[in-house]
Amino acid sequence: MGTTKSVQDLVAAARSEIRNLTVDDVAAGLDSGAVVLIDIREPDEVSRDGVIPGAVPAPRGMLEFYADPASPYHREEFDPAGATILYCASGGRSALAVQALQTLGYADVAHLDGGLKAWRAAGREVVAPPE
Repeated sequence: MGTTKSVQDLVAAARSEIRNLTVDDVAAGLDSGAVVLIDIREPDEVSRDGVIPGAVPAPRGMLEFYADPASPYHREEFDPAGATILYCASGGRSALAVQALQTLGYADVAHLDGGLKAWRAAGREVVAPPE
């Protein structure tokens, strides 16, 4: 029988292998207009907690389907050749999701370390989700 790992182990391993961006890094990318910011939280979280302005909603369960250009669910906001930043509530799911997008061929993908919680703690703007 193999060694069992916890989700914390998986997230820690992912964070050691991906680009972990600070709030300031993400804000600079958004200001430049050169990145697509993807919110991978569930719809109830988005409704309850708001969103970072300009974020594209893509619940974690649909991320790979939206991101894969060969998928019938592909969304045009997703570009394997473009710069992509993911975020969730606190950074665990987005760290794992970066690895999934890398597997799909996304070369310039990172996540907001600390997620929306870090964004809010830094005093950055959060808005109500679009209707």
